[in-house]
Amino acid sequence: MGRYFNENDSIYDITEKYPELLDLFASNGFEHMKDESMRKTMGKTISLKMALAMKKINIDTFVDRMVEIIEENRKTVDESLILSNRNMDADVKIDGVLPCPVRIPLMDAFGKWMEEEGKSLNISVDYELKSASAGVDWIKDALEKAETEEVLSDIFISAGFDLFFDTNLMGKFKSKGVFKDMTGFDRFNSDFDNEYIDLKDPARQYSIIGVVPAVFLLNTEELNGREMPRSWEDILSPEFENTVSLPIGDFDLFNSILLNIYKKYGEEGIEKLGKSLQRGMHPSEMVKSHMKSSEKPAVTIMPYFFTKMIKRGSPMVAVWPSDGAIISPIFLLSKNSNSEKVKPFVEFFSSKAVGEILAHNGRFPSTHPEVDNMISKEHKYMWLGWDYINSNNIGELIHKCENIFNRAVEER
Repeated sequence: MGRYFNENDSIYDITEKYPELLDLFASNGFEHMKDESMRKTMGKTISLKMALAMKKINIDTFVDRMVEIIEENRKTVDESLILSNRNMDADVKIDGVLPCPVRIPLMDAFGKWMEEEGKSLNISVDYELKSASAGVDWIKDALEKAETEEVLSDIFISAGFDLFFDTNLMGKFKSKGVFKDMTGFDRFNSDFDNEYIDLKDPARQYSIIGVVPAVFLLNTEELNGREMPRSWEDILSPEFENTVSLPIGDFDLFNSILLNIYKKYGEEGIEKLGKSLQRGMHPSEMVKSHMKSSEKPAVTIMPYFFTKMIKRGSPMVAVWPSDGAIISPIFLLSKNSNSEKVKPFVEFFSSKAVGEILAHNGRFPSTHPEVDNMISKEHKYMWLGWDYINSNNIGELIHKCENIFNRAVEER
């Protein structure tokens, strides 16, 4: 721990030195850290040890993840220096963001594949694969300016409904049939190809290589006689108003939650979700040892990956929603016009080896038919559905849901 920070350091000092950790804190119930004024006031009064104790998060596991992100970011910086002179004449260009917990093993696997198999292809490749914590604004900026497919990279990898379906972004090229699913799967993993869910794009344009599931983390000490919520419907009930921590900082997952709640429960559902959001607390209230129970979230909604940070014997209990974990798909888009040269790279990123890195290292279930996702077959997933995606302007719908949600939060 001493290499980068100490458990008694304030979370302000830590995030000031390592801003790449902000998403991790936000995803684990410290959404206020995304607000600069709150970070400066609250963050200076709370040590890392105190913050994790309040949330009853396993400090060793959390610190390991912090170190991974810091070292991953350092590697990203080093790589950005190497890639600063990008080969714009390369045969194949790849852009994307990879989920933070699996970026390093995926990049290592890609480097090994390039050494062992890539060289024999005699294909020059230029790639920029950043950590998901870096966001996708750099891709969005390029897409907004792009008028023709010729300026597009050959492969895109990322989660994110708005990036891939907004008609001002990738959506304008989807409608022109620019992309083609080259994974070659007849069927997806049975987790995602069964009687209640089918992730495979019927138009065979977009590929999905994995998903980020959203589950519940319950603080049993804060239920106060309430039944444990088992479904999204339970979360929207009046008894859980102002007691839920939502992954607002994780735009891809939060957008997926908004869209799925809207599809299933309409505007009323989004309003209830807004009412469920726990009110922000004053920093002085956060550090009081005699905090009222209503001031701690009873439910934290987070990516399944983070549930492995639960400390044994703690009151925190992970619950997989009975009506399905809402998923944010990890998309793989490949440009059809350069299919011959692109296909080997698509085959790598959709391979069993990559699927196992996603599923086993990151707990991001893979769609590869031969991967064991190590998740009970009783657990279901909630998916927006291709029919719904294709019959709605997803970009506009996200903005509509955000407005309804924000209004509900403000009007409480």
